[in-house]
Amino acid sequence: MLTKSSPDLILKWSCSQIRGRKMDDDDDDIPQLSSHTLAALQEFYLEQQQREGMKTSQGFNQYSIGSIEEDWQLSQFWYSDETASCLANEAVVAAGKGGRIACVSAPSVYQKLKERDGKDFSVCILEYDKRFSVYGEEFIFYDYNHPLNLPENLLPHSFDIVIADPPYLSEECLQKTAETIKYLTRGKILLCTGAIMEEQAAKHLGVKICKFIPKHLRNLANEFRCYVNYASGLD
Repeated sequence: MLTKSSPDLILKWSCSQIRGRKMDDDDDDIPQLSSHTLAALQEFYLEQQQREGMKTSQGFNQYSIGSIEEDWQLSQFWYSDETASCLANEAVVAAGKGGRIACVSAPSVYQKLKERDGKDFSVCILEYDKRFSVYGEEFIFYDYNHPLNLPENLLPHSFDIVIADPPYLSEECLQKTAETIKYLTRGKILLCTGAIMEEQAAKHLGVKICKFIPKHLRNLANEFRCYVNYASGLD
């Protein structure tokens, strides 16, 4: 199964190799990291320190991208601020005044929408990661393996647009997520996934690739794209 893999996974492996050793091991056996990897590792820890500093500052916003850190084991990779803003703007326009927006496995867009403090739309987040339960009633636990295992009050076709970012680049994951999307949406779909999923996206959701190229806070190994089934502002 393909995942939205990132070069940062190398850092995790490197750290685990170093941390797993005893202090009295032979120095000759200690894994030697390249200068490039060491520089990346240093940058990674600096970013962590900066994020922690943000969280303790007076102006911290719980909806800011990065307020909840990525969990690579859950295949989480947050969008850049610019991309999240662009997708949030598109969702608001597509939903229309008083519209309802559902973010399925797309917490970066949800957070950006909440930053707007909009009164002309409502939004909820369907997410497997229970850390997002801090957002209260708008959080809905979601496991794509059980695509229709949803709360009774989440009525079919009750959202003007659904934004979804399936966690894995596999047809199984996309197909199951598509069941959820089609249950929730009144028609409009904004899908974010790998370019290699273009054929499967058209097959399961009838969406077409957009000109807009989404970016992430960290570079992904796989080319990433957006897909829609309506005339959008992403072209």
